[in-house]
Amino acid sequence: MARGLPEPTVKAVWSRESIPDPPKVPLSGPPPSFTALNLVTSVIEISHDNMINRIKNKFTAETANKCSSFDVVSAMIFKSRAKAIKLADTAEVVFVFVTSTRHLLHGILPSVEGYYGNCLYTCWISKTTGEINNASLVDVITLIKDAKDARSTKFVDWMNSGSNTFYNLPMDYSMVIVSDWRWVGFNEVDYGWGKPKYVFPLENDENIVRGGVIYFQTPMPTQGFRLIFRCVEKEHLTEFCDNLLKF
Repeated sequence: MARGLPEPTVKAVWSRESIPDPPKVPLSGPPPSFTALNLVTSVIEISHDNMINRIKNKFTAETANKCSSFDVVSAMIFKSRAKAIKLADTAEVVFVFVTSTRHLLHGILPSVEGYYGNCLYTCWISKTTGEINNASLVDVITLIKDAKDARSTKFVDWMNSGSNTFYNLPMDYSMVIVSDWRWVGFNEVDYGWGKPKYVFPLENDENIVRGGVIYFQTPMPTQGFRLIFRCVEKEHLTEFCDNLLKF
């Protein structure tokens, strides 16, 4: 419509009533509180050829299994940040990521083109700082893969009971949340003067942990991840970035 078309090229389908409604679980205890942090924003690009593919090959050689680029980059972030923020070895560090559940709702949600409702479920890993610091990158990749594999069971349990223990986790500096925006399509939007060169979130005033890390694709012709961080305070940023690039 911004380009002068009379209507969208794909008709938007709302169908809110199609989304299943899990049982409501009564809330207990006080509402969650958020610690104000002095988070800083940074951007790093990681290539497939020089880093990601090498680590994927190493994972396969050690485990005889395959892992995704998401698994690799997520494990790198989890390890790098746990080391950089210097919590006590016994302190819990939490890695959170959101995954699609559309494939688990086949036959329930509309299958027509244009259905745009979010179908997401939150996965997380909670370990002590010492456990993550002492684990190999291959071990942490396995944790990420295991959390993804458990998604179906946990999602079905939530659909049947309405219970989700994620909301019992402390929303503080021990937590990092990542979102994968590589396939959302923001980098394909053309308002009439071509595709964007750069896509980024407007979260400059966010100083709570949910700022996290957002994954984008690097601009063509390069292949890799553009990572936009807002998950560490200034005093920890240099070590966090250095830890990432050491892989």
